Amino acid sequence: MGSNAIVGQSGGPTAVINASLAGVFSACREHGISRVYGMCNGVQGLLQERLIDLAQAFAAPEDIELLIRTPSSYLGSCRYKLPDAGKDEAVYERLFAILERYDIGYFFYIGGNDSMDTILKLSDYAQKKGSDIRFIGVPKTIDNDLAVTDHTPGYGSAAKYIAATLKELVRDSTIYDLRSVTIVEIMGRNAGWLTAAAALAEDEDCEGVAMICLPEVVFDPERFVREVERLQQHTPSLVIAVSEGIRVADGRYVCELSEDALHVDSFGHKYLGGTARYLCSLLGERINTKTRAVELSTLQRCAAHIASGTDIDEAFAAGSAAVGAALEGKTGMMVAFVRAPGEDYRCETALHDIHGIANAEKTVPLEWIDAEHYRMREPFMAYVRPLIDKELFPIFRHGVPRHLRRGQPV
Repeated sequence: MGSNAIVGQSGGPTAVINASLAGVFSACREHGISRVYGMCNGVQGLLQERLIDLAQAFAAPEDIELLIRTPSSYLGSCRYKLPDAGKDEAVYERLFAILERYDIGYFFYIGGNDSMDTILKLSDYAQKKGSDIRFIGVPKTIDNDLAVTDHTPGYGSAAKYIAATLKELVRDSTIYDLRSVTIVEIMGRNAGWLTAAAALAEDEDCEGVAMICLPEVVFDPERFVREVERLQQHTPSLVIAVSEGIRVADGRYVCELSEDALHVDSFGHKYLGGTARYLCSLLGERINTKTRAVELSTLQRCAAHIASGTDIDEAFAAGSAAVGAALEGKTGMMVAFVRAPGEDYRCETALHDIHGIANAEKTVPLEWIDAEHYRMREPFMAYVRPLIDKELFPIFRHGVPRHLRRGQPV
């Protein structure tokens, strides 16, 4: 089999996705894999043979430490959907010819649901054709919606950012003696893990957000207006967290209730946005209150300055475990986290067949949401608190964080 390794990053980035890249690279070097290639812009870049030699890219002693602290995808990303091999085998023939030319024996892909679909298709094709290349998925997504794993690298840091930001917004919203509603739109298409993290803003020194609206629960605009009116009778200034993916009873996203058309990506996902703006407009029409819409958008996935130390450690461990699995002969698998029972938090890595993961989706358990569907219960709080623990601060220069930038592909 081939003696070299290749690694790519795909889908939306996170604050710790590069820690997984560092874990893959470091483990490869530790186990004697002399050449590790990086795909520039994932599988799409691989098809164009846009590769870099990571040993050259990370030549300076401080490069790995900088990489771990650098947000977004160092190698670049893509949202490229591989066709079914039965419909377009030419794409697979080209990919495997490129992998053979670079003597690749180990293939690692860091990503979420759609990226695991890529691992599934490539590993199935390899088995069909008798290729001995080993394909391993490394989990990544701030959405925390990958099946099987307890949680995904990237989620803890995004949750930490959301909790800190919402807490600051609550403080800001109370400075004037007037009726106001600040609606904060948080990422999450069908799973509300990120929006649920807004519950972490509540503490002994902060009253927290007034409402949390998740896509796991059908959203009723009329009930929402009534609840805001009720809450403002004793708390004039409210901060409300809503998922971008909340839907009304007929299945439409709330943002689809406006007149703005939604675009669709190559995987058939609608680009969501405008939920907070729509709800602010609705409240403005129905009740006498000042409104403000805040879209955290990509800020919640690139805030490495407030990354979770636990998240960074686990992202690195996931990359390292992927290499160990491939060297043991595993393929068509994804690294997952298994939480140990007990009060003290401890997670270990495990492997799961990619066929039970790709294109599946894990949502927030309904029993973790209160009966009114606007608050999170203690089981969720116990689940999420360890994931945002600890800090690894940036390396600063001239008062701003230093980052590692990618060079040009070979």
